[in-house]
Amino acid sequence: MKRIALFLATNLAVMLVFSVVLNVIYAVTGMQPGSLSGLLVMAALFGFGGSLISLFMSKSMALRSVGGMVIEHPRNETEHWLMETVSRQAQQAGIGMPTVAVYDSADINAFATGAKRDDSLVAVSTGLLQNMTRDEAEAVLAHEVSHISNGDMVTMTLMQGVVNTFVIFVSRLVAGAISGVNNSDEEGEGGSYMTYFIVSSIMEVLFGFLASILTMWYSRHREFKADAGSAHLVGKEKMIAALERLKMSQESHLEGSMMAFGINGKKSLSELFMTHPPLDKRIDALRRGEHL
Repeated sequence: MKRIALFLATNLAVMLVFSVVLNVIYAVTGMQPGSLSGLLVMAALFGFGGSLISLFMSKSMALRSVGGMVIEHPRNETEHWLMETVSRQAQQAGIGMPTVAVYDSADINAFATGAKRDDSLVAVSTGLLQNMTRDEAEAVLAHEVSHISNGDMVTMTLMQGVVNTFVIFVSRLVAGAISGVNNSDEEGEGGSYMTYFIVSSIMEVLFGFLASILTMWYSRHREFKADAGSAHLVGKEKMIAALERLKMSQESHLEGSMMAFGINGKKSLSELFMTHPPLDKRIDALRRGEHL
C-alpha cells in the first residue's frame, strides 16, 4: 500500500511541476495554450518529461522492483567471477564499470539500465547463475554490456519521447477539431469539453497503440545488435549457446517475463508488438553473421 501511495504521490508531484513549468514557458514566450506552438510545447514537455524522468530514475527503480542487492564486496566465488567478468567486458567495450547486482528469482534473466554509459546497472537473477554454464552466463553479461555500450537506454528514451509527443499533439488536434473546443478558451459548454476529453483519450490510446509498432521494432532491432555485441566480446558460439539454453528453458518449464535480455513467456498476438525477436530468429541471425 505504501508503494502505491508513493507512486501516486510521485506522479502527482511530477504533473504539478510540469504544469508550473508549462505556465512559466507560456508566460515568458507569450504563447497561447490553444495555439499550435503552445500545444506542441505542452506535448513535448509531457511526452519527453516522463520518459527522461524514468530514465534518470531507472537504476534505483529497477533495484527496488526486483529487490536487487548491489555487490560492493563479493562474498563468494560466484560474485567474484561476476564482478571480474563485467569489469573485463566493460573495459573491452570502452565503458565505465557498471554497478552489478544480484536478485533472487527462479527466472533465467538479466537486464541493464541507466542514463549514462559510465554509470549504469547490470543485474542478474539467481536463476541465471544457477541454471547457466559460465560460458553461457558470460555471453548474457556481454549482451547487457553491449546494450550499455550501444546507448540503447538513451536512444530508446528519446524515441519514446518523440512518440509520446506525437501521440499527445495529434490526439488533441483531432479532439479539438471534432469537439470544436479551443484549448485557450476560458469558457465553454461543459458538453464540448467532455467530448474533447473523451475523444482525446480515445485518440491517445489508438495512436499510442499504432506508435508502439515503431518502438517495438526498434526494441527488436537493438536486441539483434546486442547479440552481435556479445558475439564480438565473447564469441558467437557462446551467445548461441546462451540463447539455446533460454529456448530450452522456455520450452520446458520456465514461464513468465524475462525482461530486458530475454523472452516473453506469454506469447504475443503478433511479432509486431514483441519487444524481443523470437529466439530462433536471433540464433539464426548469429549463425548467418548478421549485424556482426
